Amino acid sequence: MEGTRRRRLPKAQRRLAIEEVAGELFAEHGYAGTRLEDIAARAGVTKQLLYKHFRSKEELYLTLLARYRDEILGRLGAGMARPAPLADRIAATTDLWFAYIEENPHAATLLFGKGTGSPEVEEFLRENHSTARALQMALIQAEPGIGLPAEHLEPLAEFYRSAAAGLALWWIEHPEVSRATVVQVVVDSWLARLEFAQRRPD
Repeated sequence: MEGTRRRRLPKAQRRLAIEEVAGELFAEHGYAGTRLEDIAARAGVTKQLLYKHFRSKEELYLTLLARYRDEILGRLGAGMARPAPLADRIAATTDLWFAYIEENPHAATLLFGKGTGSPEVEEFLRENHSTARALQMALIQAEPGIGLPAEHLEPLAEFYRSAAAGLALWWIEHPEVSRATVVQVVVDSWLARLEFAQRRPD
């Protein structure tokens, strides 16, 4: 009976179940410490069936990274597009970002933690960092009146990208700290730097 229920599970739903389990196991045990047979067992499928969805562990891992990236970018894009003052957009996008981390801590572990050693995975992570940095830059550049030297823009964006990623990993280990607190820390840091830039004499 159990086997029959698994066979009748829609393909897309079965694939999603495999991805959910894989994300949790990769976060718990790391890439090297997670076996496909462990993922299959927890997902309630055979290893052979898992291979029908993913040809390798690396492909499954890359699929997860792409999914998490797209989910985060979707949220941040919506927050950045809101017609509001920069301070409000920074607060909104920061809260949306940490809300996603709160709901999907394993996603942060995979996106911001140690890599796998796979060249393809490492390249994906570098590109993801570049995309996140570009979003930070775009948020600043879209605001008139920010007197930030051009040569400071990308290093500043990278500073906040890497700091927010590191804070996310720390927060996963300290769930007693409220989301409001970590959001406010990031927002205060952003606004203090931008306020200084606006006051900077020409």
